[in-house]
Amino acid sequence: MANHLYLVDGSGYIFRAYHRLPPLTNRHGQPAGAVYGFTTMLWKLLDDLGRADGPSHLAVIFDASSKTFRNTMYDQYKAHRPPPPPDLTPQFPVIRDAVRAFSVPCIEEEGLEADDIIACYAKAALAEGWQVTIVSSDKDLMQLIEPGLDLLDTMNNRRIGAAEVVEKFGVPPEQLGDVLALMGDSVDNVPGVPGVGAKTAAQLIQEHGNLENVLAAADGIKKPKLRQSLIDHADAARMSRELVRLVCDRPLAQPLDQLAMQGVPPEPLRAFLEDQGFRSLLTKLGGATADAAPPPPRPADEPAFVHKDYETVTDEAALDRWIADAFAAGAVAVDTETNDLDCIRATLVGISLATAPGKACYIPIAHGGDGLLAEAPAQLSRETVLGKLKPLMEDPSILKIGQNLKYDLIMFRRHGVDVTPYDDTMLLSYDLDAGLGAHGMDDLAKRHLSHACIEFKTVCGTGKSAITFDKVPLDKATEYAAEDADVTLRLWRKLKPRLGLEAATRVYELVDRPLVPVIAEMERAGILVDRAELARLSAEFGQEILRLEGEVHEIAGTKFAIGSPQQLGKVLFEGMGLKGGKKGKSGAWSTDVTELERLAGEGAEIARKVLDWRQMTKLKSTYTDALQQEINPETGRVHTSYSLAVAQTGRLSSNEPNLQNIPIRTEVGRRIRHAFVAGPGNVLISADYSQIELRLAAHMADVPQLKQAFAEGTDIHSLTATELFGEVNRDTRGRAKTINFAILYGISSWGLAARLGTDRADAQAMIDRYFERFPGINRYIAETIAQVREHGFVTTLFGRKLHLPAIKGKTVGERQGAERQAINAPIQGTSADIIKRAMVRMGPNLAAAGLGDVRMLLQVHDELVFELPEAQVDAATAVIRETMERAAEPAIRLDVPLGVEIGVAANWGDAH
Repeated sequence: MANHLYLVDGSGYIFRAYHRLPPLTNRHGQPAGAVYGFTTMLWKLLDDLGRADGPSHLAVIFDASSKTFRNTMYDQYKAHRPPPPPDLTPQFPVIRDAVRAFSVPCIEEEGLEADDIIACYAKAALAEGWQVTIVSSDKDLMQLIEPGLDLLDTMNNRRIGAAEVVEKFGVPPEQLGDVLALMGDSVDNVPGVPGVGAKTAAQLIQEHGNLENVLAAADGIKKPKLRQSLIDHADAARMSRELVRLVCDRPLAQPLDQLAMQGVPPEPLRAFLEDQGFRSLLTKLGGATADAAPPPPRPADEPAFVHKDYETVTDEAALDRWIADAFAAGAVAVDTETNDLDCIRATLVGISLATAPGKACYIPIAHGGDGLLAEAPAQLSRETVLGKLKPLMEDPSILKIGQNLKYDLIMFRRHGVDVTPYDDTMLLSYDLDAGLGAHGMDDLAKRHLSHACIEFKTVCGTGKSAITFDKVPLDKATEYAAEDADVTLRLWRKLKPRLGLEAATRVYELVDRPLVPVIAEMERAGILVDRAELARLSAEFGQEILRLEGEVHEIAGTKFAIGSPQQLGKVLFEGMGLKGGKKGKSGAWSTDVTELERLAGEGAEIARKVLDWRQMTKLKSTYTDALQQEINPETGRVHTSYSLAVAQTGRLSSNEPNLQNIPIRTEVGRRIRHAFVAGPGNVLISADYSQIELRLAAHMADVPQLKQAFAEGTDIHSLTATELFGEVNRDTRGRAKTINFAILYGISSWGLAARLGTDRADAQAMIDRYFERFPGINRYIAETIAQVREHGFVTTLFGRKLHLPAIKGKTVGERQGAERQAINAPIQGTSADIIKRAMVRMGPNLAAAGLGDVRMLLQVHDELVFELPEAQVDAATAVIRETMERAAEPAIRLDVPLGVEIGVAANWGDAH
C-alpha cells in the first residue's frame, strides 16, 4: 500500500478547540478548555482515520511564534491580530504535551508559520510518490492542492480538491495565490488591491492568467476605479503575492520516515489524562479509577442579564470595534431581525451580535419611524453593515453561533453572505434532549438559564395595533435583539460541552448540523406551482362538495351543516336512528373518522358520503385554495419552511405550507401533486426509498429471512404471507403487508384485529406466529422495551437519543404508549438520519459530477424531489441513486441494500 501522509494544522485546531468549549480548569486549577477540546478533536480524528483509509504517516504542525520572515518583509503583517486570550497562552505547551501523549510527532520551527512547514513536508512527500492529506480548511493551504494532495475539512466532514477550489474561488489551486494577492486578507493584514474582492480577483486572473499579467494590462482595464487602483497599488499587490506564497523548500525538521504511524500506546495517553483530570476521556480509554480526577468542571458563573448594557451600533467605528471583538473572541453569536416570518419575503431590518455573556449589540439597518410623518432614526446602511460583516461571517477561523440558524442563513445568503462555520443551539438541544421539551429560544432560556426572554409581543404589540420590527424604537429593539444574541451565546456555552460527554457528537456533526445550509437552499429554491391548475381543481372540488352535500341531505331527509359535529351526530343517531353511537363528556354524539368508518362498514351510505365530503372539503381549503395564496409573486414558487427540531424521531416537518401531508393514497389527493411542475426546459425527479423501515428492521433485528429477501429482491410481503399463511394471493399478501408494518409500530392484538377485520384471538395468533417465524423481531422488541424502561430513551444507529419520559408515567396507558413509540422510534429515526445524510452529500456529489444545475427542492418523508434540465436526467439519476443507496456509509454498514425508486416527469404527480 502506498504511503499516505496526513499533516494536521495544529494551530487551527487549537483555536477551534478553545472557542468550542466554555472556560474549564484541570485538576490543578489551570485553564484547560482548549486542552480538553484539542485532545478530544485529535482523538476523534485518529479514530476516524483509523476506521477509514488510515494514514501510514502523520504529524501535527504548530506555529512556533507570532514572528516570521513575513514580518521582516512587511512589518504590518498580522499587525491587527490581537494577542491570544490570557487563559489560552498557558495552554499552548500543554497542548503540545497532548500530541506527544498520543505518540504523534509534534513539529514547529522558528521563523516559519505552520502553513510553511506543512508545505515543505507536503512537497517532500509528493516527490517520494506519497499521497498527502492536509487536515485543514485554510484557504492559503489550498494553493498546495495537486494530484495526490487534498485537504480534509473535519468541521464540515468533506474533502477539498481542485474542483472545490474552483467552485469557491473561480480558479484552480495553481492560480489561487494570485487571487489571494489581489483580494488581500484583512485578518492577516495582507494589503492586496483596495476595491478588489474575491469575485473581481478571480475574473482578472481568469482573463489574464497571473498577477503580473493583470498588472501589465492595468492601463487597458475599462472600469476607471479598478484600473487606477491596480496602477496605484501594483507594488502592494506584488508584496502581497510574496506574503501569501508558501515556503516549500526548507530542510525538514524530522525526516519523513520518522512520521510513521505506530498506533497509540495507551500508557503515555493515560498518564496525561490522569494528570489533567479528564475523567470522561479516561473512561473512553478504559482506565478511569475512583480517585483519578474530579468530574469535568462547569462553566464559570456568568453575569446577569442587564439590558441597558447592550449597545446600539449606529456608526462605523463602533461596528469595526464589535467586528474586532468577534475576531479576538474567535466565536460570535449572531441573529437577524426582519419585518416578516417568511424569510423569502422578509426585509432585513437589523443584526445582533454577542461576543461574551452580557456583551451584545444591535445593528439597525432598516428602521423607520412609526407613522407616515415619523423620521427614520440615524443608522448605518445595509450595504455598509453587510460589507463589513461579510469577512467575519465567512471567515473559517471564527465560529458563528445561532438559534434556528437556518432562517439567518437564508437572510444572509439573500444578500451575498455565506455564513460558515457555525453551530446551532436549537440543534444542539434537539440532539441532546429530544423528547424532554421544546427547543425554541424562550423554552431553552427558561430551562438552562433560568431566564425569561423579552416577548416579541412586548415590543411589537398584538392584534390590530401590532407593528413590524422595523417600526420599533431603537432602544426597545436593541434590548430585544441583543438579548437574543446574548441568550444564544450563553446557551451554546451550556450545551456544546455536553455533546461529547453524552455521546451526541456523532448525530450532530454527521447528520443535523451540516443539513442546515442544505435546507436553507431548498427553501430559497422553492417549487414552481401551476396556479391555473390549482384554480381548476378548486372549482372542480367545489362542484363535487356541492354534489355530495346534496346527496347527504337527501339521504338524511333534511338540510343541516355537515361540518357541524353536533348537528351531524343528531342527524345520524337521533334523526336516522343509526345504532352503536356513543356520546362524549359534553353529551354530544361522536362523529370522528373512526365512528364514521364503523358506520360505513356497517352499510350506512350517508357515513361514506360524509367522509368523502370531509376529504374533499379539506383538500380544497387546505391545498387547492390555500396553495394559491402561498405562491410567491416574485418567484411564482411555493417556498415551504422545514422545521429541523420538532419531530421527536429526527424527521423534518414542513409548514407554511405543509407539503408533507398532501394525500397520495387516493386519486383525488394525487391530482394535487400534478400542480407542482418543473420550469421551462426542466423536469422533476422523484427519488423515494423503497420500504426503508422494513429494511432497517431486518438489519437492526438481525432477521436472516428478511435480510436474504431484500438482498435477492424478493417481495417482502409475499415472503411474510408464505411464512404466516403458507400461500400467497391477493388477500394473504394484503394481510401480510398490514402485519409487517403494524408489528413495527408495536400494535396490540386489539389494534391488529381492528385493522384486519378479525377477532382478537385470531389477531393474537397471527402475532404469535409472526414472532415464531421471525424471532429476531420479537427479540428486538423485547430489548428495545427493556432499554427504554431502564434508560428512558432509545437510540438510532447514528446515536440519536429519543427520550420517552412517559415510560415512567403514572398510568398503564401512558407507559404502554411509550413502549409502542419505543419500538418504532429507532427504526423511523434511523430512516430520518439516513435521508438527511443523503441530502447533505447530494450537492457535493452532483457538483463533482458536473451537475451543478440540479436543484433539490423538497423532502417528503422518504422522498426527495429535484428539478433539473431534461438533458441531465440520466447522469443525475445515477448520482442521486448512488448517493441515497450509500447514505449510511461509512458510519454505518447495513446488512441489507437500500432500494431507491426514481421517476421523471414534468410534474410531481407523474414523477412519483
